Amino acid sequence: MEDAQDRNNQSNGDPSHSYPNDDNDIITESAAVVRDEPPQDDKGPPKIDCEMEVLHDKVKKQVIKEGHGQKPAKFATCFLHYKAWVANSSHKFEDTWQEQRPVELILGKEKTEMTGLGIGVASMKSGERALLHVDWELGYGEEGSFSFPNVPPMADLLYEVELIGFDEAKEGKARSDMTVEERIQAADRRKMEGNSYFKEEKLQEAMQQYEMAIAYMGDDFMFQLFGKYRDMALAVKNPCHLNMAACMLKLKRYSEAIGQCSIVLSEDENNVKALFRRGKARAELGQTDAAREDFQKARKFAPEDKAIARELRLLAEHDKAIYEKQKEIYKGIFGDRPEPKPKRLSWVVVFWQWLVSLICSLFKRRQPKAD
Repeated sequence: MEDAQDRNNQSNGDPSHSYPNDDNDIITESAAVVRDEPPQDDKGPPKIDCEMEVLHDKVKKQVIKEGHGQKPAKFATCFLHYKAWVANSSHKFEDTWQEQRPVELILGKEKTEMTGLGIGVASMKSGERALLHVDWELGYGEEGSFSFPNVPPMADLLYEVELIGFDEAKEGKARSDMTVEERIQAADRRKMEGNSYFKEEKLQEAMQQYEMAIAYMGDDFMFQLFGKYRDMALAVKNPCHLNMAACMLKLKRYSEAIGQCSIVLSEDENNVKALFRRGKARAELGQTDAAREDFQKARKFAPEDKAIARELRLLAEHDKAIYEKQKEIYKGIFGDRPEPKPKRLSWVVVFWQWLVSLICSLFKRRQPKAD
């Protein structure tokens, strides 16, 4: 793995630069400037201070992050992440980011309760993130939903949506209408496009393509595959997860990188690249014991890999530095341990020692001599 990386680095003189290798799997592990962050939302929907765009009398939009390119046409297959809240209570009832798997939405064919979401998505460009305000009439309606998701009656909704990308109607189908070969080929096209973006250091665009590729390989699809078809699908899916992890390492999104690598390791527990990249992410988060475990396991399957040896050496140096620092801290608190001083005997002890010695000598003198 790393020998190829070393050759690339030597050829361009930049140790942080890397390219996808021949099997289209990115081999970078270095860090770069953060360009974007995933949405942080645990305290409710985001507060957006920008103009409200009216898309429909029941749907309004506020742009959080601008996108690029064209907007999807009717019947385009869109891939997106979203979080959904009940507007008046901030009750979050759905979050696709947590599952790290994008949702497919075909514009014009969406479910009734997603009509408002579809109108909003149709106004977005790839990579755009927006907050949609949807009135209850274009959401879960007068009755709401008491199963999953749990939405009360006549509830206005808020969606934080990111449009990852889309396939136009002329080339896109619903995944359920595709053959196994068509889905794998569509995913592979997205992976290749992602690799092209990565070479140009367009990490966000690359990640969007990888996510779209992964969307074609959902759990429901993978569960049905056996034999060569499963192998074909994993040959596309696993590199996409690994490439996502490579991008996230560059963007310093270490927890997400760990998640992507763990998905690969659930299918292939001895995957060296997944172990290495997860170890890198764990080391960056200070999880040194877990990182060392990943690196040591990776070394079993790639004992000559220089990068793995380097990371283990860095962990050892880190542990030594922590130990020395702790020594200095304790020394500063308690000071140097004093040298033991010889105890001085009191005059009483000295007197009794002299007296005992005197009595013993007198006793010896009075003993009778042998004939």
